Amino acid sequence: MNDARADSPVLEFGKPEPRGAGWPFSRWLMLIALVFALHVALLFAFGSRKEVVSRAVNNAPALKLVGGSGELLALNDPTLFALPRPGDFVTAMWSQAPGVEPPSFRWTEPPRWLPLSADNLMSAFNRFMQTNPVAAFAVQLKPPVRLSTLARPIEPVLAQVSTMRVEGDLTQRRLLTPMDLPSWPYPDVIAPSKVQLLVDEAGNVVSAVLLPSDNSLEALSHYDAADQRALELARAARFAPAPRLTIGRMIFTWRTVPPPATNSPAASP
Repeated sequence: MNDARADSPVLEFGKPEPRGAGWPFSRWLMLIALVFALHVALLFAFGSRKEVVSRAVNNAPALKLVGGSGELLALNDPTLFALPRPGDFVTAMWSQAPGVEPPSFRWTEPPRWLPLSADNLMSAFNRFMQTNPVAAFAVQLKPPVRLSTLARPIEPVLAQVSTMRVEGDLTQRRLLTPMDLPSWPYPDVIAPSKVQLLVDEAGNVVSAVLLPSDNSLEALSHYDAADQRALELARAARFAPAPRLTIGRMIFTWRTVPPPATNSPAASP
């Protein structure tokens, strides 16, 4: 019996489809084409229908304004006094203003020249000069020399006495040690001696250094004896106490006097 089922003609042409299998792709394409054709046929069938025409409205209620109420409604217009209107004063004046043509400034008359005689060209000027004489005056090509006086007297170039001044933060501390500055017998001017100081809280000089000159010409005019004396005076100086160390400078300006004359050589017989 099983052999007879195996030789049945159903199984010779194809096997039955399993359950749960979907449609093949060709069947979906055929279905989409049928739906599209049906949609086009419906458009052609119902697309030629006439539009619905609305009926005219008869015996409808209407709203009308009472006569003479236009002026009252015009008062609610915010541009009533800002914009011109047909019935206002300005519009009436513009409509009635006469047209004025501008005058023409083109003359057609040819110019008429005044007669002029060459003999009378200088007559008016000559009469003026005869009736208005000019006073003679002397021309000063070189003005007089104006002498001026000096506002301040000329101070001497050389120092009259030897002086000392303090610069830097040491100016805030009073110098307690009096200084006797000598005058040096020297045949030339001595450059100022500059000493830099470091003073402690008690007023004693901790360090004193002789500063070189910034100018090369001034460095040539230094006197070693004067510099050493300035260094000794700076080390012996004493200042008023202060709460901290202070750095400053002492500048000595020396006065020079002519050196004593030496014995001149005896005159030859």
